[in-house]
Amino acid sequence: MTGKKILLIEDEKDVADVIIQGLEEDGAFVLHATNYESALSLLKMNNIDLVVLDVLLPKTNGLDICKNFRNLGYIDLPILMVTALGGPENVVLGLDSGADDYLSKPFKLIELKARVRTLIRRNHEIAKQSQGKEKYHYVYKLIEIDDYKKIAHVNGQELNLTATEYRLLLLFIQSPQKVFQRSELLDKIWGINFDIGSNVVDVYVNYLRKKIEKATPVKAIHTVIGMGYVLKIED
Repeated sequence: MTGKKILLIEDEKDVADVIIQGLEEDGAFVLHATNYESALSLLKMNNIDLVVLDVLLPKTNGLDICKNFRNLGYIDLPILMVTALGGPENVVLGLDSGADDYLSKPFKLIELKARVRTLIRRNHEIAKQSQGKEKYHYVYKLIEIDDYKKIAHVNGQELNLTATEYRLLLLFIQSPQKVFQRSELLDKIWGINFDIGSNVVDVYVNYLRKKIEKATPVKAIHTVIGMGYVLKIED
């Protein structure tokens, strides 16, 4: 984590002080904001490696801040959401807004630091794999993805995907006809430390499947009973 710039968006001073101290002990440089306006300003002026974002903030809550960041083009920026609202439905809301991981308060500092390291490492590995690649274009039958612009089309129609749904479709189209186990999808999409229950994969695959089926009557994502999911379109 040494040398990494982390943007912390947290309005509770005591909580912020503990997080800042812990991350700086690991060599990170932490920029602190208490609201959306100051956070956006810091994000635009700095090369941020990861955002730690509280949900319960004054004026603009963390869910809306996360959505706004994604809509502004910060698609690949890892975002770790933290909140006292730790129920499964709140976790799904957080992920649906574009967060990469979700940590419930109260949490142990050692766990937060582990999540941060995992997200930064995963993002670094993805960027490394992309180095030297001139093609960002993926096509499988009726599905097309421009990973440079982060846009997906089905049957010529652009899909309105969340960040999580986009990453899920990108993973499928990179290995069409491969059966992905639920545990593998949890690992690759949400990270190895993420676990809110077994149905989160099913929920997001269902979201993605419905959006694809609005654009084409052809069934694209299939359930393989007892195993997982596969992207497969019959000729």
